[in-house]
Amino acid sequence: MSNPALSSIHVHPLKAVRGHAPQAADVEPWGLAGDRRWVLVDPAGKIVTQRPHPRLALAAAELLPGGVRLSAPGMDPLTVDVPAPVATTTIDVWGDKVEAVLADDAAHAWWSAYLDADVRQLHLDDPATRRPIDPAYARPGETVSFADGYPLLLTTVSSLDALNSLIAQGDHADEGPLPMDRFRPNVVVSGTAPWAEDDWSRIAIGDVTFRVTKKSGRCVVTTTDQATAQRGKEPLRTLARHRRFGDQLCFGTNLVPETTGTVRVGDPLIIL
Repeated sequence: MSNPALSSIHVHPLKAVRGHAPQAADVEPWGLAGDRRWVLVDPAGKIVTQRPHPRLALAAAELLPGGVRLSAPGMDPLTVDVPAPVATTTIDVWGDKVEAVLADDAAHAWWSAYLDADVRQLHLDDPATRRPIDPAYARPGETVSFADGYPLLLTTVSSLDALNSLIAQGDHADEGPLPMDRFRPNVVVSGTAPWAEDDWSRIAIGDVTFRVTKKSGRCVVTTTDQATAQRGKEPLRTLARHRRFGDQLCFGTNLVPETTGTVRVGDPLIIL
């Protein structure tokens, strides 16, 4: 087995849509720079994700200086500027009440046309203060972006290989093997034993150290083909048989940065 190393980095500027895979990324206290700083909400202020709208998998948000560039099938690309933080709107992010700033009306119209639903786009103007991490797993003052719950999600190549081997033995073998994008991680590590991440408590990637908080519970989004927006049964069927922890089906693990800095593809991973 090769030495553990960072094999890919993934930044999703807008929660629930396709992002990009840079060779390096800055690690901020609340996550990778630019990751999940934008979100979509419905008229009630609840976040909009691939759960009810799998077609979001086909849309993309490209990080630009001062904004994002949106693209999606059948839509003209649209550049959305970071709004001036003159006023905030309260939205609901998985039960957390979070203040965010509305984008301009063109963004709302663009998304509403694409999803055929009333949708607004918002920006997290101050990630240092807006959304604390679950205090059961956080230290005072630690915050998170619009990610599901923690600043970074880590997955490993070996665990995906092991999961795909289990899928191949199951009732829906024709759905596998699954690609890593089903799990929408931030950092992917190679060179570890399968499921080794379950036992980590602190790690370093390059010069940046992280606290490993908890396994990542997975939802129906993982059954959505990110290239076609079609849904199947896997990996949830196999995770339910082999990776059930309490009431959660788990793949990957959540990280909170202890330091800031830059991570690069190829950086060594060290278990602390």
